[in-house]
Amino acid sequence: MHTVAVLALDGVIPFDLSTPIEVFSRTRLPGGRPAYRIRVCAPAPEVDAGAFALRAPWPLEALAEADTIVLPGVADLDAPLPPEVLDALRRAAGRGTRIASICVGAFVLAATGLLDGLRATTHWMAAPALAARYPGIEVDADVLYIDNGQLLTSAGAAAGLDLCLHLIRRDHGSAVAADAARLSVMPLEREGGQAQFIVHEQPPTPHGSELEPLLSWMEENVHHELTLDEIAGRAGMSTRTLNRRFREQTGTSPLQWLHRARIRQAQYLLENTGHPVERIASQVGFGSPTAFRDRFRRVAGTSPNAYRRAFQGHAER
Repeated sequence: MHTVAVLALDGVIPFDLSTPIEVFSRTRLPGGRPAYRIRVCAPAPEVDAGAFALRAPWPLEALAEADTIVLPGVADLDAPLPPEVLDALRRAAGRGTRIASICVGAFVLAATGLLDGLRATTHWMAAPALAARYPGIEVDADVLYIDNGQLLTSAGAAAGLDLCLHLIRRDHGSAVAADAARLSVMPLEREGGQAQFIVHEQPPTPHGSELEPLLSWMEENVHHELTLDEIAGRAGMSTRTLNRRFREQTGTSPLQWLHRARIRQAQYLLENTGHPVERIASQVGFGSPTAFRDRFRRVAGTSPNAYRRAFQGHAER
């Protein structure tokens, strides 16, 4: 039987810890036999999980007997990792053990050096910190999980479910994985990636800066098909000067800023109204629904209709 070891470190995030335990322990093969043996391992008998403490029934040495090791996230990303934990993970990788991380568990895996030269993901809010701390890793914050074969990483907490179902499908096929997905009340594959959950705030502009009135005007006029020349005329600058000032004060270009403002407004309308996509495209200043759909997918990582299905509350028509 395939053994899954879930590593519990001090500060472990309970959601991340429980996800693989629940998903793998409930997975059944045709005929009803358990598909996995689950072991919760820790470097010490008692683990501080924040709101409570837990007793891990298996020591760190049990990682040596695992076929798959799952690394949940920990609350303090700056907490030093015990050297024996890093050594145990490196030895496991050397034996060919599969290692998967959930959410910011990617920081634990990255600390071993095993992800160097590979593509990896984590929660979108933590992705810049992962990229800065481990420049040898290609961090992709737009996806739900990344499978490098032996090493896998997943995005925010719920993406741990996607990753576990993916592993089940790898191990036992789509039929077993689909049964596990139904038990978890999850689709076997979710449409879109992590990008659809990211709140795309505009780069901050210093209060009182010369661009502040212009940005307010642009925000109020996203429904117009504004050109760079029109924006520059409003600012009383040449387009060249406008581009330079924008880069200096916002870190982006005027048109990129405008596109982000339009998509942010479109997300609000998709969440809170029943307006057709074609109408929303016009409301946020796109000349055609096709151009709107293309830009929306580029920014949000999914289609407008899929975004609406995922995030719409009680819409007013």
